[in-house]
Amino acid sequence: MPLALVALAVTAFAIGTTEFAAMGLLPQIAGGLHVSIPQAGWLIALYAIGVVIGAPLLTAVCARMPRKTVLIGLTVLFTVGNLLCAVAPNFAFLAVARLVTGLPHGAFFGAGAVAAAELATPDKRARAVSVMFSGLTVANILGVPAATLLGQQLGWRAAMLVVVLIGALGAAAIARLVPHLPSHPQAGLRHELSAFRSGQLWLALATVVIGCAGLFACYSYITPTLTEVSGFAESSVTVVLALFGVGMTIGNVVGGYAADRALRPSICAAFLLMALMLGLFAVTSHAKWSAALTVVMIGIAGFAVVPTVQTLVLQKARNAPTLASATVQGAFNLGNAQGAFLGGLALSAGFGWTSPTLVGAALALAGCLIATVSWAVDRRSGEPSAVVAGAAGAAGEPRHQPVH
Repeated sequence: MPLALVALAVTAFAIGTTEFAAMGLLPQIAGGLHVSIPQAGWLIALYAIGVVIGAPLLTAVCARMPRKTVLIGLTVLFTVGNLLCAVAPNFAFLAVARLVTGLPHGAFFGAGAVAAAELATPDKRARAVSVMFSGLTVANILGVPAATLLGQQLGWRAAMLVVVLIGALGAAAIARLVPHLPSHPQAGLRHELSAFRSGQLWLALATVVIGCAGLFACYSYITPTLTEVSGFAESSVTVVLALFGVGMTIGNVVGGYAADRALRPSICAAFLLMALMLGLFAVTSHAKWSAALTVVMIGIAGFAVVPTVQTLVLQKARNAPTLASATVQGAFNLGNAQGAFLGGLALSAGFGWTSPTLVGAALALAGCLIATVSWAVDRRSGEPSAVVAGAAGAAGEPRHQPVH
């Protein structure tokens, strides 16, 4: 795999750290800016809103620019957003800065996935995408716990300043290691929107919004589940969440390898495994050892989906993949919001702390059903279910040789 993918992974690590660390630093942020914790929780929602808005908007604005330039610019915007968060004088300023920080998230992963696919040989494109996303999963093992600990000891502003440094490092690494990647000759908003004429692309996005909501229905309430049901002390929850990050990393790698060999079966299998593990967690969460083991398995299944679905979108978008790829990140965030909302409804209805994971199992099964229907449509239309032309070369676009 080319070193350029490591440069993309560094920025992905910074993005993953700033996205998820805010959840663990809400008490410190609330205390420092004299707001309630529920009010501080709006910072998480505003980041997600920024992702949904920024993914199509920034992708459209940057459609005709070389991809390397786009990747550097988006990383700089993300870094500046974190710097504004770190120096925010009040909550209103921080809220706006948090929204700005979320804007480049989807566009970066969209352009980064296309770039990663172009940098790899045709038989390794899904693995290349998974290497870039490994920065996001490793952030949950190292970045989020470290940022949370740093924020607790030195204040939340210190944690965000560290993310600023990582973002600057990512921008420098992309500038140094990523080769020139020209935009498609027909690049433009109208050209990118043409990908959305594909019904299969809409089915892929629906799979993400509904199926991946299952993971977030569980993950959004995993801390109180571990403390109230499993009996973990609050100080031990960070270790279990790090194990979840280990599972995410394993799933990301396995999903990339599986997608290069059998894309459609891998997607269906990942959602089915996710549903089984989420349903099982309602039982295994009553003991510490079994809860920890199941959390790892949920992480594996949940993130095996990421490179497979991302690769499917690149395939179905054909020669206009950038906007479609960025839209996947918006779909993941919509799934995040939907899962948290539906899991919260189950809790509000009095069904207990294990009810969100059962809601998640049902959503994952629904995602598996949509993926199966989409696979059947492919088979009827005679389209291949494995990764074929990918992001570059599906319609005659010049292929880029791997950079070593």
